[in-house]
Amino acid sequence: MKNVNNLFKKKDGSKFYLVIFAILFVMLIVRIIVSGGINNAGGLITNKADRKAPIELSFSDVLRRVNDIKTMDIQKDNVAVGTLKDGTPYHATITYNPELLEKISKNGATVSINNNDSLWDGVARWLPILVSALFLIWLLRIMRGGNGGGGITRSLIGQNPTKITTGKTKTTFKDVAGIDTEKQELMEVVDFLKNKEKFKALGARVPRGILLSGEPGTGKTLLARAVAGEANVPFFATSGSDFSGIIVGLGVAKIKEIFELAKRNAPCILFIDEIDAIGQSRSKHTINDNDREQTLNQLLIEMDGFSNETGIIVIAATNRPDMLDAALLRPGRFDRQINIELPNLEGRHDILNLHAKKYKINDNVNMMDVARGTTGFSGADLENLLNEAALHAVRAEHKLVEQSDIEEARDKILMGPVKNRKMRPEDIKLTAYHEAGHAFVGNHYSGLTDPIHKATIIPRGRALGMVQHLPIDDKVSMRLDEIRANLSVFLAGRASEEIFFGANKITTGAESDIAMATHLARRSITTAGLSDKIGMVAVNQAQTFGQRIALENASEKTAESVDAEIRKWLETAYKDAKTLVSKNKATVEKLAKALLDKETLSGDEIREIISGKKTVAKKTTKKTVKKSHAKK
Repeated sequence: MKNVNNLFKKKDGSKFYLVIFAILFVMLIVRIIVSGGINNAGGLITNKADRKAPIELSFSDVLRRVNDIKTMDIQKDNVAVGTLKDGTPYHATITYNPELLEKISKNGATVSINNNDSLWDGVARWLPILVSALFLIWLLRIMRGGNGGGGITRSLIGQNPTKITTGKTKTTFKDVAGIDTEKQELMEVVDFLKNKEKFKALGARVPRGILLSGEPGTGKTLLARAVAGEANVPFFATSGSDFSGIIVGLGVAKIKEIFELAKRNAPCILFIDEIDAIGQSRSKHTINDNDREQTLNQLLIEMDGFSNETGIIVIAATNRPDMLDAALLRPGRFDRQINIELPNLEGRHDILNLHAKKYKINDNVNMMDVARGTTGFSGADLENLLNEAALHAVRAEHKLVEQSDIEEARDKILMGPVKNRKMRPEDIKLTAYHEAGHAFVGNHYSGLTDPIHKATIIPRGRALGMVQHLPIDDKVSMRLDEIRANLSVFLAGRASEEIFFGANKITTGAESDIAMATHLARRSITTAGLSDKIGMVAVNQAQTFGQRIALENASEKTAESVDAEIRKWLETAYKDAKTLVSKNKATVEKLAKALLDKETLSGDEIREIISGKKTVAKKTTKKTVKKSHAKK
């Protein structure tokens, strides 16, 4: 009883309405159960010792069995209940007829008429209305803030629906690899959290907020957690989407809540993932987005509201830094912006070695070769690669993860699983000659292109075959002669088809090759200024998040010149590929027949066939590394 009294004495009056609402709701449920029990009984059961099942009588049955009726109680809606002379209860629907009732009475039956509403009927009529009204009053009160002025915060935020990850983390910089430069940027934050006095002595101001941007899977969240673990301070993590909701003002209340929590536990790290969900640029033309702008405004206010002495460091992460409002990025809020790029060759090697500690991997696995074949992989992609390799090793019943398991996992991620599709013999033969053309021209330009790792005609994903190159290192730029060599390699498959089967039997297998060649030529001409005809002019502009839209802001004349130049580059590369294949038809044919015989050739076997040496008899594995050219 004391607890109930305390409940009603609280300032938050919305709880009073909530309790009344719950009581009335229970009464409504009881009413439904009780009324259902009465109706199912078919009438009033007066003799508990004789509980016969009630029977349903139609109006014609009542007329026919007038002499059998002992009692009849006529209720509303022409419903009659009672018992027969043999004690059987009944339930009937009749038409009100005084003559019929008089006839029933003359036969010794007791007839009564009851048109008054019972208490339960009144409750059933008004209870739903009352429950709905009280619920609306309760909802309006919490929307206004209740008697205490903080109803929505107390009622909806009180149970911490913001999904905040709290506590100290064991992750340190030792658990982060491949992004050493970014770690060095954050070491100052760790040093500040450990030794604030050193910074105060020089008057240095440590960044109040740090924005981590980069491709998905590059380790933004891991890096933020490592900062907290390295400094041994509490770590509070949430997501930008947690601050949005259907109730206006909920996001503002959640922002206040998480910052109050951080202030109570300072020094600490407050991490907001996917901050672009609430930090998008504000616009005058925004429609029905006032709540998000209010949430953003509250975030800006909170970041201005605490001083550096509190020890609160806000770290945010996003994949779209270009979408953020300028007010978020000014000094005093997110002072430092760190872009985490995809790892380079050395970084990938370090990441692979770090994750490899969790798996049982054979000592003969060359992680540097794996790193060379995973250009463009993020840290998360590399961890997933090793996990897929471990799964494949289990399926293959290997005791350790082998190099072949890693290569199979890499191919599966890049191109999909092996397809057991039924192919016509002529399609298989044409695919072999197509890939042989790629392999020969690729080997011819081995000084300008990445070394060939393998060639295969085993279907995988949408590709019927492929020639794969294994980069020696990461290239940050390409020379003009390297570009022209790669264009010839891209188009060598179509050239081989035409030379060996005729111009009328070329196929759509070079679709992806032509697309890659066109993209490389267009980028070289329009952005790198490598064409003498177009000149050193960028005819397109950088778009959101580094993407480019070709020929933006270019005149029609310039666009036509660019298209003509791209066509010229590709025609020149195609003629070069045809010339090389035509002059070496016998060698290309040897490669094609070897592919038809073995299905897969390693880079060493390809080089031995071209140089005239005896091919290694050992059949190479069908596991692959990285897609370079594919016949579709």
